[in-house]
Amino acid sequence: MVKAVVGANWGDEGKGKITDMLSKEADIIVRFQGGANAGHTIVNNYGKFALHTLPSGVFYDHTTSIIGNGVALNIPVLFKEIQDIIERGVPMPHILISDRAQIVMPYHILFDQYEEERLGGKSFGSTKSGIAPFYSDKYAKVGFQVSELFDEKNLKEKLKQVCEIKNVLLEHLYHKPMLNSGDLFDEMISYRSMIEPMVCDVSAYLWKAVKEGKEILLEGQLGSLKDPDHGIYPMVTSSSTLAAYGAIGAGLPPYEIKKIITVCKAYSSAVGAGAFVSEIFKDEADELRRRGGDGGEFGATTGRPRRMGWFDVVASKYGCRIQGTTDVAFTVLDVLGYLDEIPVCVGYEIDGQVTTDFPTTDRLKKAKPVLEVLPGWKTEIRGVKCYEELPENCRKYIEFVEDKIGFPITMISNGPGRDDIIYR
Repeated sequence: MVKAVVGANWGDEGKGKITDMLSKEADIIVRFQGGANAGHTIVNNYGKFALHTLPSGVFYDHTTSIIGNGVALNIPVLFKEIQDIIERGVPMPHILISDRAQIVMPYHILFDQYEEERLGGKSFGSTKSGIAPFYSDKYAKVGFQVSELFDEKNLKEKLKQVCEIKNVLLEHLYHKPMLNSGDLFDEMISYRSMIEPMVCDVSAYLWKAVKEGKEILLEGQLGSLKDPDHGIYPMVTSSSTLAAYGAIGAGLPPYEIKKIITVCKAYSSAVGAGAFVSEIFKDEADELRRRGGDGGEFGATTGRPRRMGWFDVVASKYGCRIQGTTDVAFTVLDVLGYLDEIPVCVGYEIDGQVTTDFPTTDRLKKAKPVLEVLPGWKTEIRGVKCYEELPENCRKYIEFVEDKIGFPITMISNGPGRDDIIYR
């Protein structure tokens, strides 16, 4: 059976923990999009980890971790990540890399930095990991697939052609040092040595695994609202964050995805620029940020403080719908235990009218939150294993959210650990 674990909102919903937890029953975990520009924080028996490229199932010795063709593969980052977890006592994971995955080139990271610098105050709040230039090149058909590392003659020729194009921009637009195709070739050969034993035809491997009835988890990065088609464009990422793309980014038939677990936070948070209707500020935001997540709400990749807000019904209902949700995993509920009252954004007021439908970006910019306030439960809920044992106001909060978004909340995370979970 193929299941997808994806985010309902802006990312940072706690997908890493849910994937790590579900990996216990899985045979194969696949990263199907995105790159090292966002991270998943995981707390388990080995310690606390921030993963950027590795799938969140690498901590189990019975699983195979796969980098799918849809991933922006930064080879040195992946290699370092593998070394880091091994140094911390994690057994060497079994990793496969699609021969069709494309490589984040060293110049992609430079172009990302140069462009944000050029845009100044109008920048997109990029993590400067090379993701937008990478996907631009992929769709302009001047990217490099992993398989191309194994044909040295063609690799040399193509690098020369690509450097000619890039050097025009470097000289005339950015006024930065030129690229040398010979240096790049040497770097590509060193990349090849890092990953050579892991490279394979991933879609053929997964086809066989499906036929054998294996349990496969597709792990998404970021969330619905960062999707380039359905998100808060242009403040989005450059690859589709939706479960539907899992079929493409892993190389599976779409009808094989039977379960879509959409991860939703009990409050809202976001990293980077863009409209965020339920956002809160100053002391109120600082308090929630400090208590949030495990050790506070700071980006797993950038360390940037996350923007904070109350639960947003409009965004979450839309985020779940566009994912094709079968189950909602509701995370970090324990964090809200300090509040006397908990506001929830139940609608957007735009030009004097209230809507519960998520609008396009131009209208989203005008939206003001319509809040409904629920009573808090004022108690610690970590350690609770049974839904009925949660405080009454806590259950009412979950049921209120479930009713408003219209999708079943079947898992509730009440702590950062692998076992801090309540099944409904």
